[in-house]
Amino acid sequence: MSYLQDKERIFIVCSLIVISLFLSPYFILGDDAHIRVHDNLDSNLAWYKVLAESGQIAGPLESRISQIINGLPRNALGTEYSLIVWLYVWFPTMIAYGISQTITRFIAFLGMYLVLKDHFVKGKDKSLIRVGTALAFALTPFWPSGMLSTLGMPLALWAFFHIRNGRGTWLHYLALTLLPFYSSIVLGFFFFLSAMGLFWLSDVIRGKGWNWRFFIAIAYMTAVYLITDYRLVYSFLFDGEPNSRDEYFHARLTFWHSVRLTFKNFFLGHHHVMTVHTIIILPVIIAAMFLIWKHRKWGKERIFVFLFVLNFILSAWYAFWFYKGWLPLTERFHFLDTFNFARYHFLRPLVVYILFAIGLRILWNEKVFRRSVPWLIAAQIFLLLLTNEEIVFHKKPSVREFYAEEQFEAIKNHIGKPQNSYRVASIGLHPAIAQYNGFYTLDTYNNFYPLSYKYQFRKIFEKELEKNKRIRVYFDEWGGRCYIFTDELGKHYMFKKTSKRRIKNIELNLEPFKQMGGEYIFSSVPIDNAIENNLKLGKVFTSKDSAWKIYLYEAL
Repeated sequence: MSYLQDKERIFIVCSLIVISLFLSPYFILGDDAHIRVHDNLDSNLAWYKVLAESGQIAGPLESRISQIINGLPRNALGTEYSLIVWLYVWFPTMIAYGISQTITRFIAFLGMYLVLKDHFVKGKDKSLIRVGTALAFALTPFWPSGMLSTLGMPLALWAFFHIRNGRGTWLHYLALTLLPFYSSIVLGFFFFLSAMGLFWLSDVIRGKGWNWRFFIAIAYMTAVYLITDYRLVYSFLFDGEPNSRDEYFHARLTFWHSVRLTFKNFFLGHHHVMTVHTIIILPVIIAAMFLIWKHRKWGKERIFVFLFVLNFILSAWYAFWFYKGWLPLTERFHFLDTFNFARYHFLRPLVVYILFAIGLRILWNEKVFRRSVPWLIAAQIFLLLLTNEEIVFHKKPSVREFYAEEQFEAIKNHIGKPQNSYRVASIGLHPAIAQYNGFYTLDTYNNFYPLSYKYQFRKIFEKELEKNKRIRVYFDEWGGRCYIFTDELGKHYMFKKTSKRRIKNIELNLEPFKQMGGEYIFSSVPIDNAIENNLKLGKVFTSKDSAWKIYLYEAL
């Protein structure tokens, strides 16, 4: 018995070492590390820096961040009760990023290990399955600013199960209390908590009693989220000003497109909640289901069967949320457009990895498959190691090259005026780069800003939108990227200094641009007809530490 316990401890220590090595590039390479650009470098990391320097971290509900769009509502940048905000106040960008990744992945490992050990894969001889699955889960790619919104679910599930079974202690309530300070209710836990509510209700319907401890625990965690995310609650319920979310239209797919998306999501997953389950995990799950069918163990393995069906239902729900058949309801109930209910599929990482663990246990119990289990775990971990950001994004700009601080310092010095005295916008370049470097931008990437501003900003490039249906629909029916789009560049906004692209025939209206305080445009490509658009090329900036060649145009 002690041998098996010692073996499990060795597995745990080895797993912690693997996670540490996986995280090491952030701390070793620092700004030379390569990390995700989409919904990360192009947005959140710049927002944290802007917020940290704005003096408005704990600003009033009605306060504005003047550096972005002449006054972005403070509430658009999240709550000050989230620890991730303070990491970027206390530490340089990549140290904060590395610490955030460390917190998320170690807690993901702990939560999955505990929930498997106590509830799904018991038995001292199955330590490799528990620890191996927990390690794999901790290595899964996740949206960095989502923090523990998905990877914290196993820890919450562990706590809720103990409370439901009448064995809850202060540790379980502590987990439910702390998780809201490092996760988001709209990026995961709204869907998890509503699922827990349905679980409680099913207990009642099945005659297991009202179980008020369980119900109160769900209500308690929900209340903590509502308090920590009070800015979101206020904006959703009480802010009457129309915002960009009011023109977000999601229901546009045909029935067969939705069916196709169902299977695509089921087999491949989604980039915000990647599970990397296609090659190893899915065959394990299917093999386990075959064994259940073969041995007629439907009752004994009812949890596995339920999760197997739920996994497919979550993919179907995600896909059919975009089915145009919703239009009559979305037109009548506006919140169905402004709140993304498709995110119930954010439960899938939790479901998929519990299925993996149970599936491995089912294979383990079949002697003919037992020897394959360690190899399957090792193969899945190896696949996940290959998803390390330094490997996946090595061809993208490094953090240093992306934000190009030296280059933008030179631009600031060339302009020679206080940055808060003029406004800029970017073409072929994410505005987050200018924001990160202290410039006051008229453009931004935010999914929550005044609708009146969207209309005002649109006038600058409305002729370009008339030329190109794709960017017109993208801007008018979403608008989260409040960028100056051009017909020739389309939806591309990251042209590196090696690019040969040029803009030959842009049509801009600079009057609204200047009325909004705009004086300069940063373009990553040359504009051949700049003079026709009342733009004067001031200087071209390059730097060995930058991914960009910046053409500085001044509005005449």
